[in-house]
Amino acid sequence: MRTWMQHLLRDYKSNMTKNNCLLSIDMLQKRSALKRYKGIITMPLEIIGHPRSNFVRTVRMVAHEKGVAYEHIPEMPHSDVIKSLHPMGQIPAMRHNGLELFESMAIARYIDTVYEGPKMVPSDPAEAGKIIQWASFAQTTVDRLVIRQYVVQHMFNKDEKGNVIRDEIEKAIRGFPKVFGILNNAVSSGCYGSDAFTIADCFLLPMLNSAQRYPEGKEAIKNSENLKKYFDTHSERPSYTATAP
Repeated sequence: MRTWMQHLLRDYKSNMTKNNCLLSIDMLQKRSALKRYKGIITMPLEIIGHPRSNFVRTVRMVAHEKGVAYEHIPEMPHSDVIKSLHPMGQIPAMRHNGLELFESMAIARYIDTVYEGPKMVPSDPAEAGKIIQWASFAQTTVDRLVIRQYVVQHMFNKDEKGNVIRDEIEKAIRGFPKVFGILNNAVSSGCYGSDAFTIADCFLLPMLNSAQRYPEGKEAIKNSENLKKYFDTHSERPSYTATAP
């Protein structure tokens, strides 16, 4: 039986082969560009990690929302490059002007703070607290239930005949009503925990995208009126479409 990592590595190698020329041209163009920030010459931002990771997509969306040019370097979890940047070999990671960061929240906050452009976290402490609260809820509760216990199981937990082993999926589905109910209420104002698009939305949208690829996740979104409207609206957003795996 193939492990989920073996499946992901196979897809990764296939995509890299097909897109090698495009990636090489894109990287060379971005590496040749130097940007100025507050009078200081800076090197381009590097976001490192596999494009199918919801957290890699999160930080890429933040960069797009800010209008930041960056170089996306696809790397598998636990690759030599990633292990040199994250002590647990997890993605995403970031490099910029000699600074190395890991963890999606740290990277997203850094991008929002360093670069000009729309603020992804409000300046007001109370408002900022609410946004980080909802982003953290997605980062922990939603990711664990929807991605780790549901999506990953659909993708990789299969028997020798290729049939999905549903034990963990069934457990996850039992938690859907409560969590999707919370999310449905949280997006009632048009954005996640707010009436403006923020860092929290960049955490949630990639997770919803993964969930709706499978029957129970698609049904859970469809049955949540506010959440369906939210997803349908923001899935047309340029930062979302530009970062599609």
